[in-house]
Amino acid sequence: MAVNLVNVEAVSKVYGTRALLDGVSLGVSEGDRIGVVGRNGDGKTTLIRMLAKLEEADTGRVTHNGGLRLGVLTQHDSLDPEATVRHEVIGDLADHEWAGSAKIRDVLTGLFGGLDLPGFPQGLETVIGPLSGGERRRIALAKLLIAEQDLIVLDEPTNHLDVEGIAWLAEHLRTRRSALVCVTHDRWFLDQVCTRMWDVQKGSVFEYEGGYSDYVFARAERERIAATEESKRQNLMRKELAWLRRGAPARTSKPKFRIEAANELIADVPPPRDTSELMKFATTRLGKTVFDLEDVSVQAGPKLLLKHLTWQLGPGDRIGLVGVNGAGKTSLLRAMADAARSDGDVQPAGGKVVVGRTVKLAYLSQEVTELKPTLRVLEAVQQVRERVDLGKGREMTAGQLCETFGFNKEKQWTPVGDLSGGERRRLQLLRLLMDEPNVLFLDEPTNDLDIETLTQLEDVLDGWPGSMVVISHDRFFVERTTDKVFALLGDATMRMLPRGIDEYLERRRRMAETASASTPAPAAVRTETKTVSAADARAAKKELQKIERQLDKVSDKEAKLHAQIADNSTDFEKVAKWDAELRELIGEREALEMRWLELAEDA
Repeated sequence: MAVNLVNVEAVSKVYGTRALLDGVSLGVSEGDRIGVVGRNGDGKTTLIRMLAKLEEADTGRVTHNGGLRLGVLTQHDSLDPEATVRHEVIGDLADHEWAGSAKIRDVLTGLFGGLDLPGFPQGLETVIGPLSGGERRRIALAKLLIAEQDLIVLDEPTNHLDVEGIAWLAEHLRTRRSALVCVTHDRWFLDQVCTRMWDVQKGSVFEYEGGYSDYVFARAERERIAATEESKRQNLMRKELAWLRRGAPARTSKPKFRIEAANELIADVPPPRDTSELMKFATTRLGKTVFDLEDVSVQAGPKLLLKHLTWQLGPGDRIGLVGVNGAGKTSLLRAMADAARSDGDVQPAGGKVVVGRTVKLAYLSQEVTELKPTLRVLEAVQQVRERVDLGKGREMTAGQLCETFGFNKEKQWTPVGDLSGGERRRLQLLRLLMDEPNVLFLDEPTNDLDIETLTQLEDVLDGWPGSMVVISHDRFFVERTTDKVFALLGDATMRMLPRGIDEYLERRRRMAETASASTPAPAAVRTETKTVSAADARAAKKELQKIERQLDKVSDKEAKLHAQIADNSTDFEKVAKWDAELRELIGEREALEMRWLELAEDA
């Protein structure tokens, strides 16, 4: 029988006149992996802080099993700013001790990309004080995971991690023996890691068995039977359940709930988007040209991020853009946005960006636009427009759209200066959509948004007719809102990924394996070296250049085929023919890339 680690008995917590938690009783046992969800401000963080005894309850009590080894990741770290990364993460262990530990090597490689901490100026000897919040958070997470714990409590552990880092963390936690309680808005992560869910709502905590998929089904069914929630929220839950059940891309495990019951619940729910209908409507709003990139190079300071990129964003295209940090995702969007704002007068470092004459761009950057703090929420939205056309005959007033994004009638009269970071992010999104753009660039739109707001945003975007590019580390959001995924792999090129983020992770894994295989062994353990003559090296360089030219031609052909498919999306015979050609090209490109990697060492 599993040992009980923590007991929460009749706990209540009040802030001002609001009861965040009211008579809550819960327990955590050995082997539990619990995900905590709920709206921002409903008490998720307060609950786990009381669970970890970082905060006192007003009434009730929290008891820990004797000798409990507890590790906690809060939203604000307690790292010593004058200490080095080595001191905080590894402590007093000698190099041969920590380097000989598979666990420590796994954590450092998974969170930082290598044992020498690439990206940190002095590696392990880097002083913590000058580092960014995201870097400090990864250091705090590494310190926690290296230690031995009976229970780990994590508050938003996926913040500041890229897609690869999140996938690694999910695998690490799945194989770890420690019990886990985790607050996160990352739905893919919840589905991969958790076996139970706590839903914090209006002072109460509802428990569900299973991961996020099971929770969505159970909550939709509970709300249907009890009829305690408004019909709109029920429909949103059923819509998300329908998407989960009908084969979302890159799902690695099947939901555990009863398939018959789930299918019955969603029998009358249509697919999230009518793609061909939206494509037709987008074409009437945008024409055939949206963004055409011809031989484009993008730079950030002296660093060349992308070179010789030929790519087309067509009407109705919904693109997810993933890639390693610093590969140029944001820089690419900025270059395209600059060309759109200047009517083509401002161009990137090389090549040309052609912008359609009818393009009306809205760009949600990672920085939150500052608004007058005394302005009320509703006034800030009405400044842009009183009513918005969402397409297909759907129209909303500023107040209705505010409610869709979680600003109830009372909250609409809150001064902007009193909003939290997440609420300001929601307001920024609202103002963009109120301006009726026909092209959306969303750079990390999920930052600071709770799951309920994310489902509402996805519902609005489902019927939005236009072209869209999304940069996000939230894998669930990318898969849910986009139809194609492109990747920047850090080699100054962009690749289409037919199998989405799964393919991206596979490619990154292969690149890492190739890099580690080609890294020279230390002198003490090196057993053999490959001797390459000067003539062989010259021949390898010559062939490399030839392959690079071939890769450029293949990329051009891929871009043209994508454009033809987009322009003739309703002609299924042509699309099938071009799709077959596209698959052949992808095979040809992958063979060339493998040969390039083989020659790189000799060159």
